[in-house]
Amino acid sequence: MALKKNDEIKLNIDSVTPLGSAVGRYAGMAVFVRNAVPGDEILAHIIKTSKNYAVGIVREILVPSPSRIPSDCPVSDKCGGCSFRNIDYSAELAAKKDFVEQNIRRIGHMDFEAEDIIGADETCFYRNKAEYPVRIENGSFTAGFYAFKSHRVVPADSCRLQPPEFSSGIRAFEQWALKSKVDSFDEKTGKGLLRHIYFRKAFATGQIMACAVINGRTIPNPELLVSLLKSAVPGLKSVAVNINQKNTNVILGSETEIIWGSDKITDILLGKKFVISPESFYQVNRSQCEKLYSCVAQFACLTGTETVLDMYCGAGTIGLTLADKCRALYGVEIVEQAVENARENAAINGITNAHFIAADAFKGAELLVKKGALPDVVILDPPRKGCQKELFDIIYNLGVKKIVYVSCNSATLARDLEILNSKGYRLKRLKAVDMFPRTAHVEAVSLVEKI
Repeated sequence: MALKKNDEIKLNIDSVTPLGSAVGRYAGMAVFVRNAVPGDEILAHIIKTSKNYAVGIVREILVPSPSRIPSDCPVSDKCGGCSFRNIDYSAELAAKKDFVEQNIRRIGHMDFEAEDIIGADETCFYRNKAEYPVRIENGSFTAGFYAFKSHRVVPADSCRLQPPEFSSGIRAFEQWALKSKVDSFDEKTGKGLLRHIYFRKAFATGQIMACAVINGRTIPNPELLVSLLKSAVPGLKSVAVNINQKNTNVILGSETEIIWGSDKITDILLGKKFVISPESFYQVNRSQCEKLYSCVAQFACLTGTETVLDMYCGAGTIGLTLADKCRALYGVEIVEQAVENARENAAINGITNAHFIAADAFKGAELLVKKGALPDVVILDPPRKGCQKELFDIIYNLGVKKIVYVSCNSATLARDLEILNSKGYRLKRLKAVDMFPRTAHVEAVSLVEKI
């Protein structure tokens, strides 16, 4: 019998998707249900149907899964962030390892088993970065995160993924905004000043950066904001205003003004210091990042004689942790501010064999060829969309023998591994790293070698 909207059905949940929705089957049709857990038997209320699938919500849990646990967050069923707040962590890790393997099999067309996933020691309060959308209506201030597949803000100023200093900072921003009669940005009209509140924390040093993302050039009463933040946030090192006047979903604009303190904060990874600017890419989970970079070093297996090319190098974090293990390191990154940070990071760590180029991948490779710096090993850490197909032609033409590919999206990793496979490169090792506990995201590291 075909499912219709508002039907209520018994459903056995057998799996979960990489987006965090649980899946059961009814008369052969997949039914996607948020907040269910594999192993649950539920009563599902159908809210959407199509030819090939249906979407439901949990009306009642008839038989709970052995993996089900009580959520420790009051808004986890509404917020789009933590998909695994109600599932045992060992089951979460198993699901994430399976996500990676299934993508490699389904998209990359390779039957390859991943090594044991690297789990986290801490699953709460680990994020060193948070961007809170803001809504101010009728004298009421809300900062939180977007609901699942929505731009409706769910109040979450005490999120269990963020350090407690961020919650104190949110309350300081609230006092400033209400006293200064600041309005919030309206996506429909393009009017209103305050778009997001943005924090970064360097866990090793305790330094914190606070930033207001605004639809304008200046903020009212900046001295009041600084004073409130200094009183509320231990370790405050910097207060900034980021200017974003574009009609876009991109959170940060290209221009940042420091209104108090330093323009950077400093963290430590694997014994090396790294400065972080507001716009710089930096992994959000420091302790898991150290495990990830250690995995990269293990896969690269450097002997001290190699030339290493770090593509999409950002502030140089991966490459610089490998610099003492290779003969020469070259980093290529299109964001000039990040390249400046990478050069500064090399200098403060006394690293002299590292060279950074502000260019896209193609121009960077061209410059390397002119320098005669042909890499033996390439490190890839692209954004979620993966690499441009043409980059693999460049890597092939450079004669690269070994690639270590770090990915935050195993679907595009699988796509790119299939392209590399067609060029004579073979997947040798694959490991998932849980950089984002309690969320549906998972990092993957792969070793690929030329045959």
